[in-house]
Amino acid sequence: MKFLKIALLVLGIAVVAVLAFAASKPDHYHIERSATIAAAPEVVFEQLNDFHRWEAWSPWEKLDPALKRTFAGPPSGKDASYAWVGNDKVGEGRMTIVESEPGARVGIKLEFIKPWAETCRAEFSLAPEGGSTRVMWAMDGNRNYVSKIFCVFMDMDKMIGADFEKGLGQLKTVAESPPAAAAAEEPAAPMAGGK
Repeated sequence: MKFLKIALLVLGIAVVAVLAFAASKPDHYHIERSATIAAAPEVVFEQLNDFHRWEAWSPWEKLDPALKRTFAGPPSGKDASYAWVGNDKVGEGRMTIVESEPGARVGIKLEFIKPWAETCRAEFSLAPEGGSTRVMWAMDGNRNYVSKIFCVFMDMDKMIGADFEKGLGQLKTVAESPPAAAAAEEPAAPMAGGK
């Protein structure tokens, strides 16, 4: 009986310590990774600014072969959106492009629906670097108390950062391939009515 009381006391102290440590975590998080891609900023931008192209490089696209995708709004650029519903590895959510600066930046409102609800911001910044492009992928959001407890046991920067690194590696492969470069250099098709 005495051993049980001691065990419960130790467990209680451990729970209080975890809760107190979680409360001390910052309310805001920032995750960032970067890579250099041997392609012009315009070529990389085309891969980021069009959600239809994400299937070729996104680190999450192949985690569920039965992933359901829905596109809305314009085909690319500001107000284009992409919603997904998948297995427990990818969950459910929606992305909307809120900022599109050709060759320089793509800002995205990222809404997670399942397995947890959260809204954050993702951004790709592009900068010419010699004959290449420096791509920075960042995500910012706010932590609620439950998220802070989760972060006591899981390193979010390491976990999401690894996905960013994988995605940037796959983006590099796609953007450096001749078809991606050629597609970005093709002139836009004339609109109906010659406009």
